[in-house]
Amino acid sequence: MNVPTWGWILTIGLMAVFLAVDVFVIARRPHVPSMREAGRHLAFFVACAILFGLFVWWEWGGQYAGEFYAGWLTEYSLSVDNLFVFLLIMSSFKVPAKLQQSALMVGIIIAIVLRGVFIALGAVVINAYAWVFYLFGAFLIYTAVKLARGGETDDDEYHENRFLLWVEKRFPATKEWHGTHLTIVENGKRLITPMLIVILALGTTDLLFALDSIPAIYGLTKEPYLVLTANIFALMGLRQLYFLIGGLLKRLVYLSIGLAVLLGFIGVKLFLHALHENNLPFINGGQPFDVPDIPILVSLGAIVLILGVTTVASLLKTRSDNKKDAAAGITRDSDGNVVETSDTSATSALEESPVPEVAAEHTPKG
Repeated sequence: MNVPTWGWILTIGLMAVFLAVDVFVIARRPHVPSMREAGRHLAFFVACAILFGLFVWWEWGGQYAGEFYAGWLTEYSLSVDNLFVFLLIMSSFKVPAKLQQSALMVGIIIAIVLRGVFIALGAVVINAYAWVFYLFGAFLIYTAVKLARGGETDDDEYHENRFLLWVEKRFPATKEWHGTHLTIVENGKRLITPMLIVILALGTTDLLFALDSIPAIYGLTKEPYLVLTANIFALMGLRQLYFLIGGLLKRLVYLSIGLAVLLGFIGVKLFLHALHENNLPFINGGQPFDVPDIPILVSLGAIVLILGVTTVASLLKTRSDNKKDAAAGITRDSDGNVVETSDTSATSALEESPVPEVAAEHTPKG
């Protein structure tokens, strides 16, 4: 895939314009978007991604278009799981509703920049060392197993990473919110605001997510241009998805299992590719193995099937649990906690068939 320099510049420039317009609009009018507004903008970004894939098909062929769509769908599905952690961050820092758009937007821009660095480093390493696919494959399979088991912790609270703790210790901060301002001057002293801490939390947390999403997409395409564009398209619609998916996220009770299967599949694909391209002298004498290399159409079909089955199974499970609650006279709040029961027998019914907790199914990664 030969992308000229001007093609890179044009692609990055157009996406920068979209982000700049988004930032300008939000900066002028911080607000909580309506479902209609969020849905309209999300549909626009999804349509842009689909059209871009068709352009790739027309310019470079169906193979590369399939790689882009597979990478984009994978990054988007991983982003849905990441949104749960974003919700925890917003809740932990008690971000005012009207400021959440601004925090998400700047956090996403930081994430795009950091992912760009990761993608560039990944391309250099892959071109220089083919054996890195063994490491990528092993890491994805490990991540898949961890996700399938529910992660390392069942905690539903956000814990600040070492970088954030260092920032809060090193720089004096104010606890009061001052709109979208990142710093303020108080009594002649420069202080950082909670908005800056939240933005750093969102950006650095996404960087941790990139540790599995970048190897995953390199398992579907080795073209840095497609890796970059798939990541950017997934992240550009993430803010709108955040406001749309709040209720849906609680219904995707099997999301972690689905993502575990998805990452496991890509991990196996990477291992097969590593064996197919093997040049390590201590493995098979440095000779490639005669193993199949999974075609991109098979990969794309598997990704769509895994995500489709995960969504349908989750919604059916939630529907079944809601019917059991209704029959038992149980009423729950938006977080799944019981707020009302018709009688004492409902309590015993709850204990026999509880609705899965969101945190147990969507344990933060990294």
